[in-house]
Amino acid sequence: MVSPSAKRRAVKLVIEVGLGTTAEACRALGLARSSYYRNSSASLESRQMHGHIVQLSQNHPRYGYRRVTALLRRKGQEINAKRVQRVRRKEGLQVSRRQRKLRRLGISTAERQRALHANHVWSWDFVEDQTENGTRFRVLTLIDEHTRECLAMHVDWSIRALDVITVVEAAMARYGVPTHLRSDNGPEFIAYAIQDWLKDKNVKTIYITPGSPWENAYIESFHDKLRDECLNREIFGSLWEARVVIEQWRLYYNAERPHSSLGYQTPTEFAGRTNGCSRLRSGFALPPSRTAEQNNNIKPMTELYL
Repeated sequence: MVSPSAKRRAVKLVIEVGLGTTAEACRALGLARSSYYRNSSASLESRQMHGHIVQLSQNHPRYGYRRVTALLRRKGQEINAKRVQRVRRKEGLQVSRRQRKLRRLGISTAERQRALHANHVWSWDFVEDQTENGTRFRVLTLIDEHTRECLAMHVDWSIRALDVITVVEAAMARYGVPTHLRSDNGPEFIAYAIQDWLKDKNVKTIYITPGSPWENAYIESFHDKLRDECLNREIFGSLWEARVVIEQWRLYYNAERPHSSLGYQTPTEFAGRTNGCSRLRSGFALPPSRTAEQNNNIKPMTELYL
C-alpha cells in the first residue's frame, strides 16, 4: 500500500469500522492528514476522459490499451496511449490471457502464397460452439487475407460440401472471384464437388500440410478474435440467435473494430483505400430478380449472405 489514494481508502475503512480516529489512522499509515482531506484537483476534462476510457474498456473487455487508444482517436480525441494504460491499470482493467503452449509436429517446408492484393488469397475454415442446452453447431468462416475482411460467416448444425459452395458462391458474387483459396484438408474442402466447382471458377486451391495450422495463420488469428470477443461472451439460446449475434459481430469486425496489423484501420477502411471504394455491404438485400414468394421460401443457409 504505497500510493496516497490507497492509504486514503485504508484510513476511511479504519474510521468506518471504528478502529480509531482519523489522526490515529493517518499516523499509523504514514499519511498526512492534509493529504487525507485534500480534494481531487483533476479537471472536468480529465474526469470525462477517464470515464470514456473506463466505458470503452468495459464495453470491450478483450481489447488492450492500444486498441482502446485507437478507438478514442477515431472519435477525435487526442490522447497518449500511456495515459490509457495508466487509467486501465488504476481501474484494474488489464487484459489477462493464459497462453497455450503448442508443440509443433514438424517444420513446414511448403512455400507459402502471400496475399498481395484484395481477392488474391481467401481463407476458409470451421469453428464450433454450442447453444445453451449443449447442442453443438458449426460456423464456416471466410476471410480475405490481404484486407482482413470477413466475407461470410455461415452458422448451422452441420455444413456439407454443397452448403460450402452456396456460401462461397454468394461471397464471390458480392466481392469478386479470388485467385487462390487456402484451407486445411477437411472433408468439406477436399470433396470432389468443391474441387470441380473451383476448377470451373478458375480458382486455385492451397491445402496446408496436415497437422500444420500455422500455415493458415490468418484464419486461425481471426478465429482467436471470434472466440475471444464473441463466442466466449455470448450464451446462445437457439441456432437463430447464434446466427444473428455472430453476423452482427462480423459487421462490427469489418466496419468498426480497429485492426492492429492494418495500422488500426478497420478492414473496410483498408479495403476502401486499397480498392478506391468500400466493398462492405451492411444490409442483407436480396437480388431484385427474386419474387416475394421466392424470398419467403429462401433457404435459411443463404438468408444471411444473399
